Amino acid sequence: MALTAVMIGGVVLTFALIVIRLSDRTPTLPQDVELPDGASAQAVTIGPNWYAVVTDDNRILIFDKTTGALKQTVAVD
Repeated sequence: MALTAVMIGGVVLTFALIVIRLSDRTPTLPQDVELPDGASAQAVTIGPNWYAVVTDDNRILIFDKTTGALKQTVAVD
């Protein structure tokens, strides 16, 4: 009985942790990023010396990681 209760508790705990972890869908931006007016982040990708922000207006903004300067803008059709 005790083993069954522990196994059920473990499954419930695992499921709860997965739900909690996946429920936060807000992208985390570095603190010094300034997006263009009216744009909000939909996704963030971080590379070795750059990071890219996908905006809700179908653009990919690529920033330099050390300076925070905008390096490139790619329009997505």
